[in-house]
Amino acid sequence: MKGWGWLALLLGALLGSAWARRSQDLHCGACRALVDELEWEIAQVDPKKTIQMGSFRINPDGSQSVVEVPYARSEAHLTELLEEVCDRMKEYGEQIDLSTHRKNYVRVVGRNGESSELDLQGIRIDSDISGTLKFACESIVEEYEDELIEFFSREADNVKDKLCSKRTALRICGSLT
Repeated sequence: MKGWGWLALLLGALLGSAWARRSQDLHCGACRALVDELEWEIAQVDPKKTIQMGSFRINPDGSQSVVEVPYARSEAHLTELLEEVCDRMKEYGEQIDLSTHRKNYVRVVGRNGESSELDLQGIRIDSDISGTLKFACESIVEEYEDELIEFFSREADNVKDKLCSKRTALRICGSLT
């Protein structure tokens, strides 16, 4: 009977490790898709469009502390984007990297709503995948909303690597071992 206990413990550890890796792949994929979607939406806004930020109260000297900032990276716009971005996860499919056996999530629908010109061979598309990806995206947005807004309020290079890497303070992807 002792042998069965060790076998069950070993099996539990192996299954737990496999589940953790799947969960990690899912959260990394959701993070990367989230960044792609936010970057694309920000790029669609006219760079000349601005929004007034600050206090609309009148100071004792009769002036106001109002500043015009670019709308694309304003807190108001980013908050609006974060409220709806995870709905776009239904436009993604799951692909297994044959060399690493890790799951990647790729956009399968073009931005204009038409099918992507991407070769869809080897990409799984179903409601379970889009549902779990959407849930992972919503979890990331809920947990890191302030950090995402702060990060996207400034322009930066390599956003995916900075936000979705195991080396970041957010550690959305965790350890990639």
